[in-house]
Amino acid sequence: MEIKLKSKKLLKVKNISIDERDSLLDSVEYQFNDDGTSRGVKMMHSTMTKWIRTCIVDSSDDFIKSLSLEDKTKIFTELQGMFFKGEEKASK
Repeated sequence: MEIKLKSKKLLKVKNISIDERDSLLDSVEYQFNDDGTSRGVKMMHSTMTKWIRTCIVDSSDDFIKSLSLEDKTKIFTELQGMFFKGEEKASK
């Protein structure tokens, strides 16, 4: 799988284990406003860095430093979409 950034750069996504995937999903703590609307992710930057390091083939410090907040958010969001596929359907 690949993720395409706004700059047209293609990032290769690693094939990670179920245990790694579950660890990443467990590390995300969402914050909500009093009315129940989403406010964001707690410890957003370290959470996104953890996901990028675990899931993207080139996850060097130099690469991560080169990413804009928009790029990091896109990578994080697309990875979540990949990991949540099938989660909403109960097994038979």
